[in-house]
Amino acid sequence: MAAPFTTYKLIVLFMLKHSSEALTNSQISEFILDREYTNYFNLQQAISELVEAELAEKQTIGNTSYYRLTEDGNSTLSFFEEELSAQIREDVLEYLRNMNYAVEDRILTPAEYYQTPQGSCAIHCQIVEKNVALVDLTMTVPGLEAAKAMCRSWPQKSQTIYEKIMEELL
Repeated sequence: MAAPFTTYKLIVLFMLKHSSEALTNSQISEFILDREYTNYFNLQQAISELVEAELAEKQTIGNTSYYRLTEDGNSTLSFFEEELSAQIREDVLEYLRNMNYAVEDRILTPAEYYQTPQGSCAIHCQIVEKNVALVDLTMTVPGLEAAKAMCRSWPQKSQTIYEKIMEELL
């Protein structure tokens, strides 16, 4: 049996391998912490080490971190997957199956702001349903404070904006 800290990493890699989409930090944490495999700090260290070793990749959209398995992570897991007990593997697969039902119904509204190469501020906002971008909007905005405010309000106003765009274009 693998050392406990190695087991946490293998669980995360196994979760990423068998997930149909990138997993958020909170989804990974929910599974591991609810089953009391470890505490939050050990889990965050394990995830950080996986990203640092390029076994998982992290993408941050807004305030949410999404994780995906890399090719190196998949190769590493193939060598050590059997170190995870059959029960842990089955628990992960069941959790992912149950989670997919919830994910399919969820609409994501990521929004981020950034500095353009020309020195102005821009925002990038999306409405994503079932991994399909219904709206993918990038626009230059008056300044940093406006960009922050627009990104904060996007989740609440995105549906209305989508409806207005459709109404104007049809």
